Amino acid sequence: MAQTGEMTFWDHLEELRSSLLRMIAVYGIAVVTLFFFKGFLFDSVILAPSKPDFFLYRLFGADFSLTLVNIEVAAQFMIHMKITFICALIVTFPYLVFEIWRFIAPALYEREKKTIRGAFLFASVLFYIGVVVGYTIVFPLMLNFFSGYQVSPDIPNTFSLTSYISMFTSIVLMFGIVFEFPTVAVVLSSLGILSKGTLKSFRRHAICAVLILAAVITPSGDPFSLMVVSIPLYMLYEFSILICRDKGIEIE
Repeated sequence: MAQTGEMTFWDHLEELRSSLLRMIAVYGIAVVTLFFFKGFLFDSVILAPSKPDFFLYRLFGADFSLTLVNIEVAAQFMIHMKITFICALIVTFPYLVFEIWRFIAPALYEREKKTIRGAFLFASVLFYIGVVVGYTIVFPLMLNFFSGYQVSPDIPNTFSLTSYISMFTSIVLMFGIVFEFPTVAVVLSSLGILSKGTLKSFRRHAICAVLILAAVITPSGDPFSLMVVSIPLYMLYEFSILICRDKGIEIE
């Protein structure tokens, strides 16, 4: 049975406050720690796709390197802060998810607990898979494409640090978020709200939605970027169909 009746509104409010404080504390520790690892964070992780020894370039034998420039006075400090906060979010994501689970668990029935517990674990795994796909495949491919694309040989490409970081964060973080779709599908399927038939009937709509989302993630709107982003997103939709239950609310 659900345990909501055993706790008053003020008990829930106090538990929420405690959860938020723990989340803020853990996230704050991660931010402070990562702030002092600037060299490793940027040289070995953030700027790695701009270097010729990045594993994807070595794997395909691509001769690629990128020189970044800074044209704003405070840009490097602000970027350092921005990357620190984002990386801290990525590192602490499983704990933040755990705290959310711990807060809502007492209000669930036993059957719901089993479903939601597995979904939260699944969410953490998928988030990291999305981040890895965005970081190791999508972002380097887009970077390689844009660095070699010119409207005229007379106009060389020079990329600013700000534009590089902007594309990096939008691709990596967005892929981590959109990879949570199968988690939502599993939960809805387990509760009998969604089924394979429902998702299959919306395939054409999904293709349109994927293209729109890909266009949002890659504002340049060029066909190459849309293709690189759209393919893994649509594969994610097909994966959701695969893991959903057969029975549920069907849409004719």
